[in-house]
Amino acid sequence: MKIMRRAFIGLEFDTAIALSLDGESLVVSGVDEVGRGALFGPVVAAAVILPNSVLSELVEAKIRDSKQLSAYRREELAKKICNCALAWGVDSASSAEIDQINILQASLLAMKRAVLKLKVKPQLCLVDGNYSIKDLSIPQQTLVKGDEKSIVIASASIVAKVWRDDLITQLAKKYPMYDLAANKGYGTARHLQALKEYGASPLHRRSFRPCQVEVAAFGGKSGA
Repeated sequence: MKIMRRAFIGLEFDTAIALSLDGESLVVSGVDEVGRGALFGPVVAAAVILPNSVLSELVEAKIRDSKQLSAYRREELAKKICNCALAWGVDSASSAEIDQINILQASLLAMKRAVLKLKVKPQLCLVDGNYSIKDLSIPQQTLVKGDEKSIVIASASIVAKVWRDDLITQLAKKYPMYDLAANKGYGTARHLQALKEYGASPLHRRSFRPCQVEVAAFGGKSGA
């Protein structure tokens, strides 16, 4: 029997996690990143703290993982999330940092930076995935596929996705040959072909194999 995945996120997890052992409400931040698999640009993370009073409203808005939403719906929800959040922060790790410390460590670094930008200090960070953020003094709990289970993590995913998409759209004007406005830095067929023709830009991730292409001075691939 095939199990159908819920189309949107309910209240159960966030309601349970927000209560401390003594029954008091905890200040919880959801933390997520976007852009790990892209070939171009930074990995971006967001941290979001929501008041318990808006959780039901976001459930009614059918909030879900940012990858399951249209661009228009993500933008609408991101505005709503940022307007009603107690605090939110966005930060990133650059392509150079990704090449230097690897994409996993860069993702965790971006998450840490986003949390430290919060104007309200959370008592607990809910971190998407199964890796904890290094050297973070705030208690944290990892949650695999958290953006499909937790409202605050899904909210962070949406805010990070909209922020990164906007950044890549702006950078696309400087590097039009890579079709970045359409692919947002990911390895589509047109993007990969452009890498073969023009080589990698300064903002491509040179540690990623598709970006390790050399181009002769007058066009054409000279090596791999």
